[in-house]
Amino acid sequence: MEPRKRILVVDDEQEITFVLRSGLSKHGFDVRVAGDGEAALDLFQAWNPDLVITDLAMPNMNGLALCRRLRETSTAPIIILSVKGDEATKIEALDSGADDYLTKPFGMGELLARVRATLRRSPVTSLEATTIEAGDFRIDLESRAVRVGGKEIRLSPKEFDLLVFLMRNSGKVLTHHTLLAKIWGGDYTEQTEYLRVFIRHLRKKIEPDPAKPRYILTDPWVGYRFQSGE
Repeated sequence: MEPRKRILVVDDEQEITFVLRSGLSKHGFDVRVAGDGEAALDLFQAWNPDLVITDLAMPNMNGLALCRRLRETSTAPIIILSVKGDEATKIEALDSGADDYLTKPFGMGELLARVRATLRRSPVTSLEATTIEAGDFRIDLESRAVRVGGKEIRLSPKEFDLLVFLMRNSGKVLTHHTLLAKIWGGDYTEQTEYLRVFIRHLRKKIEPDPAKPRYILTDPWVGYRFQSGE
C-alpha cells in the first residue's frame, strides 16, 4: 500500500487550519499544521512533507518569504492561499517559488483538485525511455535529475515537467494553451502569467544568457519551442 502523501498547512488563522486539516485528512492525506513561516520551516525540515500549502499574510515570516526559504533547499511543490487575486501578487508568489496560487474564498473541492494536480507525476512506463538526451541536455525521468553541459540543475516539479514536455516536442511551436493544459491542467488555459513566470525561471537556470535564450525560444503571441543547440 502506497504511503499517504504528507501535506504541511501554514496559516495563522486556526479556523482555516482546522478546516484544511479536516478536509484533507478525510481524503487520505497526512496533514500537519504550522501557525507561521518560522514554525513551518522547522516542521518542514523535521517532517519532509510532499506538499506545502501556505497563506500569504502571516506574522514573523509571510508566505513569500517562506517560499523563498524553502526553495533554497527543496523542490517540494508549494500552493499559496490568499485573499489577493490580482495578477501582480500572483506573479510575485510564483516568482518566489510557488507552483500554484488559489484565491480565498475557495471550496474544498477546488483545493483538492489543485493538490492532486500539483502532486501528480507522469509515470515512466517500462516501454518508455527513462532518459531524454539532446545536445547539452540529459534528463533522467525516474530520478528527475537534469544536467545541462554536465552540470546538475535543480528544478521545481513544474519546471521539470515543463522542460520535459518542451524537449519531447523539440523544434515544435507549442502554444500557450497547449503548455498550460498539459502542465497545469485544463482549468489553467487562461493563466498565461503562470507560463511567463516558469519560462523565465527555466531560462535563468539553463540558458547561458537568459536575456538571449538559445534553448527556449519565444514565438510572439503564439507560444514557445525548444531547440537543443545541436
